[in-house]
Amino acid sequence: MEGKKRPQTMAQKILAAHCGKEYVEEGQIINAEVDLVLGNDITMPLAIKEFKKTGAGKVFDRDRVVIVPDHFTPNKDIKSALQCKVIREFAHEYGISNYFEVGRMGIEHALLPELGLVGPGDLIIGADSHTCTYGALGSASTGVGSTDVAVAMATGKLWFMVPKTVRFIYEGSLGPWISGKDLILYTIGLIGVDGALYKSMEFTGPVIKRLSMDSRLTMSNMAIEAGGKFGIIETDDITLEYLKPRYKGEYRIFHSDIDAPFEKEYRIDCSSLKLQVAMPHLPSNTAEAGQLKDIKIDQVVIGSCTNGRIEDLKMAAGILKGRKVHSRVRVIVIPATQGIYLDALKQGLLEIFIEAGCAVSTPTCGPCLGGHMGVLAEGERSVSTTNRNFVGRMGHPKSEVYLSGPAVAAASAIAGRIAVPGEVI
Repeated sequence: MEGKKRPQTMAQKILAAHCGKEYVEEGQIINAEVDLVLGNDITMPLAIKEFKKTGAGKVFDRDRVVIVPDHFTPNKDIKSALQCKVIREFAHEYGISNYFEVGRMGIEHALLPELGLVGPGDLIIGADSHTCTYGALGSASTGVGSTDVAVAMATGKLWFMVPKTVRFIYEGSLGPWISGKDLILYTIGLIGVDGALYKSMEFTGPVIKRLSMDSRLTMSNMAIEAGGKFGIIETDDITLEYLKPRYKGEYRIFHSDIDAPFEKEYRIDCSSLKLQVAMPHLPSNTAEAGQLKDIKIDQVVIGSCTNGRIEDLKMAAGILKGRKVHSRVRVIVIPATQGIYLDALKQGLLEIFIEAGCAVSTPTCGPCLGGHMGVLAEGERSVSTTNRNFVGRMGHPKSEVYLSGPAVAAASAIAGRIAVPGEVI
């Protein structure tokens, strides 16, 4: 193929650009420069310990290391307070400019896009599995271990194996209340929790091109639930409009070549897609929400890095407005960032939630990982807009978590059982 460039996927192109090559092979091991390194209050203390073992006197770039205390914050106990003390002191000692304290923080994967810290063409790593969220902006972003974060903080580089790409083409049109959460739950149900293991998942098609930025972020966020290394969406006018007031850096826009070497393609007709629920105990154990009407619930959580954005809160508030949470159900609403919290306040959404009987929390990952702010007891069931429903994920090993989008979560809160909006409004 002399004189002709070999076709590449977006994942290949981004990785190639970050290791100074024109082309990288799928399966090739490379050493690439990263644009951003992220850690939180659970993962960063270990990374700091390993970083100090390297003998590095400073981080590779104090503006490109981001530390967000979000999992057990505000601190729930002495142990979590000590974790946050470690990262706070490190941030001050090493002059980390992007450290976000309680009161200014947010759930990391909602906060970074909101603040314009991530953008198209970036290569981003984070010591959190849902770092794949930023692929919605046309980047290659992925979760890594704390030791890898330590190395990257010291050197600005990390090794990668170039992943194969599976492309998902969404066609047709979406029905009422259907969002990115329903698309990704359906997709995970279709291919399984290992259906894209160490693959780049590329989401495209007419439906994606019309999809809001909030829904795109939701889809990329859950690529890891199918085993994905990246969850990438091409940068387009919707992306650029979102970035315009936020992202100040220079970005590079990459597109997969028409004849790129996709390992597999799935075409999904969305016209008949119904609201989805993932039943215990896997995100792939999906069903139509309307088929689960006999399942009574004890709790609803609306929030997380998956569905705590303003679009999610508006959808839930539209269903809850003028109605009351079922007497047997407790509902916890968690805006994903302080900015989203403030927007929800200005738009009257918090008033709707409180009048309906919901509790509204400051940003935190809390209940998603069974940390605090909504831990489940034995035998309890929760409908949650979070991303995982493994055994014991939100509390007791004999509790159950049903994953859904904000529409099903809000309708279920009113009905006291799994429900769809048409049943309550």
